[in-house]
Amino acid sequence: LETIPPLPDLLPLYYRRLFPFSQYYRWLYYGGVQKNYFQNREFSFTLKDDIYVRYQSFSSQAELEKEIQKMNPYKIDIGAVYSHKPNQHNTVKSGTFHALEKELVFDIDMTDYDDVRTCCSAADICSKCWTLMTIAIRILDRALRDDFGFQHLLWVYSGRRGVHCWVCDEAARKLSVAARSAVAEYLTLVKGGEETVKKVVLTDPIHPFIRKSLDVVEKYFTDYAHEQAILGHNKSVDKVLALVPEDILFIDFQSEKTPEKRWDLIKAKASMKKVGNPKQQYFQEEIMLQYCYPRLDVNVSKGVNHLLKSPFSVHPKTGRISVPIDLKELDKFDPFAVPTISLICEELDQPRTGEKESEDKKEKENENNATERRKIRDYKRTSLAKYVKYFDQFLDGIACTWKGELLKKSGML
Repeated sequence: LETIPPLPDLLPLYYRRLFPFSQYYRWLYYGGVQKNYFQNREFSFTLKDDIYVRYQSFSSQAELEKEIQKMNPYKIDIGAVYSHKPNQHNTVKSGTFHALEKELVFDIDMTDYDDVRTCCSAADICSKCWTLMTIAIRILDRALRDDFGFQHLLWVYSGRRGVHCWVCDEAARKLSVAARSAVAEYLTLVKGGEETVKKVVLTDPIHPFIRKSLDVVEKYFTDYAHEQAILGHNKSVDKVLALVPEDILFIDFQSEKTPEKRWDLIKAKASMKKVGNPKQQYFQEEIMLQYCYPRLDVNVSKGVNHLLKSPFSVHPKTGRISVPIDLKELDKFDPFAVPTISLICEELDQPRTGEKESEDKKEKENENNATERRKIRDYKRTSLAKYVKYFDQFLDGIACTWKGELLKKSGML
């Protein structure tokens, strides 16, 4: 059972000493290339007892810090950059306040896979089904970079059962609703609700994007299918067989006792079909994609004014921090190893061995700069450090592009 963390006690400490405000501001300021870009950004706060405060906006990093430290939100959501300051939206002439830009975002939630995972359901996750998130990130990251040419993708763990992607390139932030919809539709393969049995239908020839997505799925499918026992239990087997063309009679299927042999049989029948009926020739690939292809919440991606949970927000149910995911370490990423607010607040009170004396001495020497230095140093003493470091590296990549923009504007390039 999940124990809900004592957020009222821990949030003030987290926002005062651990939240990476300088990196956060650096991200959403985007180098100040566009005037009022940060100032016209909407933030929304969820407070205790699900009190929801929208259209918050701030003129500076200091003002953002002050307000967050005053309100101690249970959750922070980030919205669009608007035509006017969101906190003044009621004073603006009717019809003139509208969303202009926002990162292109994607939201993948494990609950959308409930029909194809046997280990967990609803909000629960485990290492067996987390493979689905790994596959989703691999497929979407490749497509967004190679097929669309985007470079600055921030993948973030939601803190409980899913992942978010923030595409931060300037071209992505300027996309219209129609363009966002087109990208989301291009990336959508699994279609249909609970009543739809066959949710993936492939036609010949297979699009290169689908072929490359299959390459990713194939790397993980055998182990995933084994762990989920999708060809082990009768109920699971029936689900798979419902995706097989009706004219293929698996008389010998039940005689095969191991899931591996059963899958080999499907593959053998599929390769025979490739020569026979072209309409049914890809049923093996359709099964793999139906079970493992990313399931996007398309509505999140389509809207410019859609709110999405902020990186470094705390998940109110699990207490886990919503941390960026380093794709170099993706296969090792463990959602259960992500630090909780309880852990990092505890770590603050436990200086590393040999650190305490030298730190005390330094603090006495620099009383005047203690507060600023402590802010910088505190998160480095906790498990949050490696995630902030990765976020910094991501921001360095973005900075290279906006520095180029500033040079162009000044006529130096």
